Amino acid sequence: MSLIASPSNPKIKQVRQLRQRKHRQESGLIVVEGIHPVGEAVAAAAHGCHIEAIYYAPDLLSSEFALRLVQEQTQRGTACYAVTAQVFEAIAEKDNPQGILAIARPRSYTLDGLNPGNFTWGVALVAAQDPGNIGAILRTIDAVGASGLLLLDPSADPYHPSAVRASMGTIFWYPLVQTSFTAFSAWAQRHAYHLSGSSARGDADYRLSAGYPRPAILLLGSEQKGLQPEHLAICEQVLRLPMQGRASSLNLAVAAGVLLYEMLDKS
Repeated sequence: MSLIASPSNPKIKQVRQLRQRKHRQESGLIVVEGIHPVGEAVAAAAHGCHIEAIYYAPDLLSSEFALRLVQEQTQRGTACYAVTAQVFEAIAEKDNPQGILAIARPRSYTLDGLNPGNFTWGVALVAAQDPGNIGAILRTIDAVGASGLLLLDPSADPYHPSAVRASMGTIFWYPLVQTSFTAFSAWAQRHAYHLSGSSARGDADYRLSAGYPRPAILLLGSEQKGLQPEHLAICEQVLRLPMQGRASSLNLAVAAGVLLYEMLDKS
């Protein structure tokens, strides 16, 4: 087995390029790092996720599951490249990396391809700025059995390594669509979605909501600005989360988690 030992190797350069959003958008490829996320990406092959290549460092990778995964993917014809520990640490996002990453092409979705039949309830985020929050919300969507995530207007990259890592691999299993608020509003009205928003200026405590009839969308604003008047105007109900301490709001992913479980309970 020959090892890639040079950081100037063209394949290594491609991995480094994909750390930039511009190259991810142009190529449609993303970097998936870590044993569990890579395993989920591989498992999602039947769900439309394509593995372009796997990079691993034999000196760093001790997991029997991961070593077996590399062996199985090699047998299936996936390009699997062994690299030195030094090279892997140069392309890894995390400190003390586990020794495996993949280059993957996630399944692509469009808003027009979603409807109450295949997207019964989910979350729409307006201009979310933290990729970690996006990934964490996808993980909660998976936990409650919701349908997927819509990102409205300019937002953080959902395929940033932080988002992929925070999603714990769930990003490969659910519809993820980036669109404008205007297009979303028209789509939601056309399909008769029931929209619930959350705001510090909400009409009522979220615990007093009568329910969340399906099809349903939870609409949340950005970490800094929240929902604006034009966003609130399309919501059937605007709820607030009670804050009894000094902080004026919850983290976006935490707030989404509270409300999604409430929607699950009162569907």
